[in-house]
Amino acid sequence: MARKKDIDILDEIFANKRKEVVRTKEQLPFDKLRLRALRTPEPPSFLDALVNADKPAPRLIAEVKKQSPSKGIMRQNFDPIALATTYAQNGAAAISVLTDRRYFGGTLGDLRMIAEEELGIPLLRKDFLYDVYQIYEARVVGASAILIIAAMLKKKQIKLMIDEATGLALTPLVEVHNEAELEMALECGATLIGINNRDLKTFRTRLEVTERLRPLIPEGIPVVGESGIHTEADVQFMANVGVDAMLIGEGIVTAKDTAAAVQMFSQTAS
Repeated sequence: MARKKDIDILDEIFANKRKEVVRTKEQLPFDKLRLRALRTPEPPSFLDALVNADKPAPRLIAEVKKQSPSKGIMRQNFDPIALATTYAQNGAAAISVLTDRRYFGGTLGDLRMIAEEELGIPLLRKDFLYDVYQIYEARVVGASAILIIAAMLKKKQIKLMIDEATGLALTPLVEVHNEAELEMALECGATLIGINNRDLKTFRTRLEVTERLRPLIPEGIPVVGESGIHTEADVQFMANVGVDAMLIGEGIVTAKDTAAAVQMFSQTAS
């Protein structure tokens, strides 16, 4: 049975995020943010990077991650630029950057600094996004993609977020955890699906979630396996069930040799 604190943490995160966005809008009104976004050069394609035939499937999306509510601090002496550079130099197809400060220790500034390094691979803004304002923020700081968590949004919101992101030349990665969320994502026109093996209520992780949902996704829609991928055997499992990419954070940021971990996750399935 899920512990009460596990269930409450998501509600707490969402409530804090809504307050955070309200404060940010007061500092920078949407009209000004929108102008900045429209003046920002178009980012490299996130979707193209995940179907790149030059890299073996499943391609690696390596995550810049300092901490999490369930694991605490994962990376001492956290240096987002150094991590991202190591990822790009050792085979990652793309980079995910957590931008939630309070619970994950990240910021939009981290993403901006990494983008300014021009590492040659696209960046995903990973956060709890529910407002189109956050999509424009992502565009301004150099993201190529945004994460949309189906579990926290209604169908109408998902459709709006997908359309807004696409209109800004950003790839919306729609994350699902079960059949109902997957059906909703597909009905909203998702062009990239992430299957999260972690239950957001219990935090229990099972790779079989990807195995169960992958056959339900139509051909032509790339699929990302998320969470619970720690070993070469896990990567092979993901390859066998037919995902195009894997998003890995903990398995990399906690590794003693970051470069070796990125190489392993990038090349095992070749």
